[in-house]
Amino acid sequence: MRAAVMRDGRIVTDTVPDPVPRSGQVLVKTLACGICGTDLHALRHGEAMAALAREAGASVFSMDLRRDVVMGHEFCAEIVEFGPGTVRTLAKGDRICSLPIVLHQGGVAGVGYSNDFPGGYGELMVLSEPTLLRVADGLSTESAALTEPMAVGIHAVAKADLKPGDVPLVVGCGPVGLATVAALRLQGREPIIAADFSAKRRKLAEHLGAHLVVDPREEPAIETWRREAGARSAVIFECVGVPGMIQELMRDAPQGARIVVAGVCMEDDQIKPMVGIYKEIGIQFVLGYTPQEFAASLRALEEGRIDGAPLVTGKIGVDGVAGVFERLGSPEEHAKILVEPWR
Repeated sequence: MRAAVMRDGRIVTDTVPDPVPRSGQVLVKTLACGICGTDLHALRHGEAMAALAREAGASVFSMDLRRDVVMGHEFCAEIVEFGPGTVRTLAKGDRICSLPIVLHQGGVAGVGYSNDFPGGYGELMVLSEPTLLRVADGLSTESAALTEPMAVGIHAVAKADLKPGDVPLVVGCGPVGLATVAALRLQGREPIIAADFSAKRRKLAEHLGAHLVVDPREEPAIETWRREAGARSAVIFECVGVPGMIQELMRDAPQGARIVVAGVCMEDDQIKPMVGIYKEIGIQFVLGYTPQEFAASLRALEEGRIDGAPLVTGKIGVDGVAGVFERLGSPEEHAKILVEPWR
């Protein structure tokens, strides 16, 4: 099959062996796969990412960068073939979304972050049958491919455990921040305040449910929050993922605030613990989602409670992946680019 392959620190287009489904697995054809910011991190900081995964015991992110990796974990696909030992509750030709993991004899592997289980930047993937969710006929393939990133926001909001009267502030309106805004809207939170330097991202945040958006160049985000929230409690979602951001939010946050760290920072960072101690600030780090949250994300898209269509700002084939990795650095140009391997 043709695929965009991470090899020697670069993305190259090549022909690689077709994956073969084993017991309990299903062969699928990739219809669309979103490019995730974590994939950009993996290309630039792959060795550090793999080392930190080993240190944290996160086996689903294990990969040997001396060997090829086909990334891509935000996908909608079509069932092509069933492997041995499958129950076959779905049918060939069904469109599916799936948790980006594969269950195998050695344990669990992360699709797109494994040498042995290629992700959605290739024409074919092998997935585990129990993780498959059928996509409703009325939902477009492009929107279905947003299930995974939207689930990230649903999980972040769930882990925040917001109480009545809490007022959320979302700092950073890239894909993670936008998914967080959408998830807050699903919970009926009001007001939702979102901050980003990009006018395009602020507009997308409004589309997904933010009641108030702020350009930090015009007013610090926390000042906007104070004006709207008054004496209510702050829950701040850090969705930027750059060094210094956590400390900046700790410094600016009101007494007793809770900070939910959803942004992925691949570099070492520093905080001043006494600032958090003086203010009794709570910090919650989050990653991924549960199977239930993933299914809830797909249902919300199918039922129109999340309209993610405006987030899709570009489509490419596997030949375009290398070039578009650079273009995703411009927030005014793109939000979510989909890879269509058969394009």
